[in-house]
Amino acid sequence: MIEIEKASEKDIDALYDLIIGIAKYHHQEQYVLTNKEEMLKSGFEEPSKFGALIARFDGKVTGYVSYTWNYSIWAGGEYMNIDDVFVWDEYRGKKIGEALMQKAKQICEDKEVNKIRWEVQKDNIGAINFYKRLGAQLDIKGIFKWSIT
Repeated sequence: MIEIEKASEKDIDALYDLIIGIAKYHHQEQYVLTNKEEMLKSGFEEPSKFGALIARFDGKVTGYVSYTWNYSIWAGGEYMNIDDVFVWDEYRGKKIGEALMQKAKQICEDKEVNKIRWEVQKDNIGAINFYKRLGAQLDIKGIFKWSIT
C-alpha cells in the first residue's frame, strides 16, 4: 500500500538519504552541499524554504518529491517548482512516483495554484515518458546557471 505524506522533522534521515540517492543516480554527489542540520532549519522552521513529500510502500520509505513556491510575474501568480522526484530502484513500477506527483498536484489545487514546473535532464527518457503519461508537457528551454562566489 502506498502512503504519501508531507515530510516532517522525523523524516530528516530518510529525506537526506533520498537526496543522496538521487544525486548518486545522476552521478552528481559532488553537488550536494546541504546537510541534515541545514535541512531541518530551512525546511521545518518558519518560514520554511522548501517542502517535501515522502512516499512509503508497506510502511517503508521509498521515494520523495521536494518543492519550493515561486511567483511568475508573467502569469501573475504563484507556482510550485519541483526540485526532485525520486523513487528507489527496487520500488519503481509500483506507481509510487505517480502517487507523489498526484499529491503535489493536490497540494496545488488546495492552495489554488494552477501550475507546477520542474526540470528534467534531456537524456532521461524514462522520466520524460513518465511525465508525459501524467499529462505534463515538455517545454524546451535552455537553463543557465551562474555561480556567484
